[in-house]
Amino acid sequence: MEKKEILQAIKQARENSKKRNFEQSLDIIINLKNINIKKEDEKINTFFSLPHAIREKVNVTALISKELSTKAKSVCTEIVLDENFKSQDKKSIKKLAAKTDFFIAQANIMPKIAATFGRVLGPRGLMPNPKTGGIVPPTGEIAPVVEKLKSMIKLETKNEATIKASAGKESMKDEDLADNFLAIYNTVLHQVPKEKNNIKNVLIKFTMSSSFEVGKETTKTKEKNIKKETKSKQKKEAKK
Repeated sequence: MEKKEILQAIKQARENSKKRNFEQSLDIIINLKNINIKKEDEKINTFFSLPHAIREKVNVTALISKELSTKAKSVCTEIVLDENFKSQDKKSIKKLAAKTDFFIAQANIMPKIAATFGRVLGPRGLMPNPKTGGIVPPTGEIAPVVEKLKSMIKLETKNEATIKASAGKESMKDEDLADNFLAIYNTVLHQVPKEKNNIKNVLIKFTMSSSFEVGKETTKTKEKNIKKETKSKQKKEAKK
């Protein structure tokens, strides 16, 4: 897939998207084929960082002990110390999960974290994950992890052979959105066993807009291009 095809699809999506009273995200939908997601080796479940951050701010909750409390206070939205784990019931953990994008954890207290938070965070896919860099040693740094999470996304085949992900916000430059879009596509491409032969099609859309297939011109776009070509030919003939 070429970047110019993505830029053309983004242009189509912008032209056909009405202004909303909220900022829409640009979504990529990759439909797969000839793949069985019931097989573990054909499932996709991965985290990776996009070239351009898609969030100005990320809500991070740190599950730590006192060793990391000072470092966490300046960059994390919420902090829960291990000495307070016993006071965390199911209801309070659900409230915490609802306002958290990512949880990070102190490595040497992971058994405590799993015992206290696992039943709620596990099914939601919010347990601290080493793939995101979210499990930090007691002497580790938290700020770089939080910064990295601003551009972190998860790609996953859930109940169907389709990957859905956000490439960014509509306020971002088309070039940056295209870079993120291409990064998502290439990551999925290398995750499936037969690469391009497992890709049925790739769609692009803003949150509330229609979807457009990347690499496929719409009738409206074709008509515009035909008109441009016709005008160009007429100008050249007139000069002769």
